[in-house]
Amino acid sequence: MRKDCTDLFEVMGRRRSVRSYLPDPVGEEDLNRIIEAACSAPSAGNLQAYRIVVAKDPETRRRLADACWGQRFVAEAPVSLVFLAEPAVSARRYGTRGAELYSLQDATIACTFAMLAAHALGYGTCWVGAFNDEAVLRAVGAVGAGLRPVAVLTVGRPRASPRTTGRRPVEEIVTLDTLERPFPYSASDPRLRRPSM
Repeated sequence: MRKDCTDLFEVMGRRRSVRSYLPDPVGEEDLNRIIEAACSAPSAGNLQAYRIVVAKDPETRRRLADACWGQRFVAEAPVSLVFLAEPAVSARRYGTRGAELYSLQDATIACTFAMLAAHALGYGTCWVGAFNDEAVLRAVGAVGAGLRPVAVLTVGRPRASPRTTGRRPVEEIVTLDTLERPFPYSASDPRLRRPSM
């Protein structure tokens, strides 16, 4: 049963990392919507200095799981989206800062949009950043392409409801104007609150 969740704050508040998936495929229309969401993300200079590899083939997903230090759920998920920064694209306009930072930010924002879109469509996701860069590039045939792996996003129907994880208190993270001045935070949306760690 599909549960679309279209209120942005509800999507953000209910999203959890999923590490166990049903074998159900991700619908092609849904996958296209997720990709469209990723490609609609803002980027430095509107350059979209990233590439996305949609990994559906079981052998490719197995190689990705190996590249992700043996995290087997990467192979279990019916789809993984591999976000690769394309530093040369950003460097043409922004030089070293574009290559070293903006292209990574572009790929990261695109992955975030894909993750939220997938959740809104009723899928579970997990953002995987623990991997061997070269092994990821080999798994998706991108060795020598001048790309840098940023994230592997698993997508699929959750096998079970993921547990809620805690968050650091806002007061430990956010300040006003300088690091020394506390931000006068007041809770405003219960959908976004999680227990403290």
